[in-house]
Amino acid sequence: MAVDSNYLQMLPDEIFPARERAAWANRLEDGASPGRRLLMLLKHLLPPLVAFIVFIGGWELIAYLVKAPVYLVPKPSDIVAAAVENRHGLWVSVRTTTLEAVLGFFLSIILGVTGAILLASSKWIEKSVYPYAIILQTIPIVAIAPLIVIWFDAGVNAIVIITFLIGFFPMLSNTLIGLNSTDQNMSNLFYLYNANPIQTMWRLRIPAALPYIVAGLKISCTLSVVGAIVGEYIAGIGGGQGGLGYAITYAAARLKTPYLFACGLSASALGIIFFLLVNAFAKWLLSSWHESEMKKDN
Repeated sequence: MAVDSNYLQMLPDEIFPARERAAWANRLEDGASPGRRLLMLLKHLLPPLVAFIVFIGGWELIAYLVKAPVYLVPKPSDIVAAAVENRHGLWVSVRTTTLEAVLGFFLSIILGVTGAILLASSKWIEKSVYPYAIILQTIPIVAIAPLIVIWFDAGVNAIVIITFLIGFFPMLSNTLIGLNSTDQNMSNLFYLYNANPIQTMWRLRIPAALPYIVAGLKISCTLSVVGAIVGEYIAGIGGGQGGLGYAITYAAARLKTPYLFACGLSASALGIIFFLLVNAFAKWLLSSWHESEMKKDN
């Protein structure tokens, strides 16, 4: 007898627990025909695609009818033409910003998670050090950027440090919250089995904090792109190897508004790609056991 996944979702938790219901929904979805999978994909993609077409078409039409100057409000076709015309320079800028953002992002992951583990290992250390991490987060990055340039020189080193500083606190804060949110009953169980602090941290607290770490990754990955562009504004180098921050400054100074839009949209696309990659990693890491990433049939 065939079982509809929608019927499973209607059953109360007392009869069919949520975790088992989601597992059954996954099995039913995996067994769906290719035609049904295509229909489900279109169901999710069609509304945003229609909204995108209406928005771009309306923008193009209104800009054409009001005959707005290109330097003031460019049409989408002007933006595409500017991106194609400057494709080599745009690609170099995207590549440079990507490298800086990735380096700063990984640095924030390593130091953020490591710092959170050290703070969570001792309440005394946490109370002593964590307030200074908060103070560091509240200082505007433009206020300390000149010091960073003096200490690390202008260029990639300073930009990576600025990117790291912007993405560091979300990783530290989210990881620390996760490590301090371990179930007390499980902690008591480890204590009864004479687990030492290192074993408890590695086998219990870090796995339990993975959803919080993933949340920090999702925040930090997008901030890393913002941090790289801000760093390029402050400490970047120009010329043919400049990043998107330099390209945006160059286009704005010369009123090349279509190219300015192209650079901004490239930065947005880069942030979206970062987020999608982290989101895919989160699904791979958590989808088999944590409710936040388990498939749900809506």
